[in-house]
Amino acid sequence: MNQPLAYVHPGAKIAKNVVIEPFATIHNNVVIGEGSWIGSNVTIMEGARIGKNCSIFPGAVISAPPQDLKYEGEETTAEIGDNTTIRECVTINKGTVDRMKTKIGSNCLIMAYSHVAHDCLVGDHCIFSNNTNLAGHIVVGDYVVMAGMTAVHQFCTIGNHAFVTGGSLVRKDVPPYVKAAREPLSYVGINSVGLRRRGYSSEKIREIQNVYRILYQKGYNNTQATNIIEAEMEATPERDEILQFIRDSQRGIMKGYFTTN
Repeated sequence: MNQPLAYVHPGAKIAKNVVIEPFATIHNNVVIGEGSWIGSNVTIMEGARIGKNCSIFPGAVISAPPQDLKYEGEETTAEIGDNTTIRECVTINKGTVDRMKTKIGSNCLIMAYSHVAHDCLVGDHCIFSNNTNLAGHIVVGDYVVMAGMTAVHQFCTIGNHAFVTGGSLVRKDVPPYVKAAREPLSYVGINSVGLRRRGYSSEKIREIQNVYRILYQKGYNNTQATNIIEAEMEATPERDEILQFIRDSQRGIMKGYFTTN
């Protein structure tokens, strides 16, 4: 249902049961899936691809051109999966020639005033609390929770099931299953509460803890730790995921425990 006070470009592809509130603006080359709700004063610009049953709250701007001086107007997209909620004044920029898209997965909650820059790839079931800010080219896994006022440096990667505490500055990669806190950002344990909520057994949680004890609490460097983990611990999907993440890291992983005098 399109309100007469909303502007919808004739070239936009809008499913029949999408609700568009007054004063929303939908540009050309936009696709919005069934059951989605577009609030008042939302601006959806060219290249937006919005899935089914999404809710986009007033003041949000989706698929604006990247804030990147290298962008030369190439045709790129900003993609949002099904059942995702975008709260007030969130900004999601479309991609550049690097990845040609910015993508938010399904079943995500992006809270008010958050920003997702060009070429970010965000997984499913993520929660970004108020004022979470992602610079360009960031990869975020599934089930990641970032508390309020978190800022992530460009080209960082955050692994599946990670939890980043409020006010954090993320300058290094955050491995899967961990809690990240302190300044500089450091390992402070695994995300056991989140893992239990998602059905991980106590045995599996202990296995993940044992991997990170070797990595972060035994005084080894990363190469030594990964070699020991691979040699001494049984191969499992979680163990192998952690090892692969460390080996693939381009910016290096965050610090372990540290003390100050």
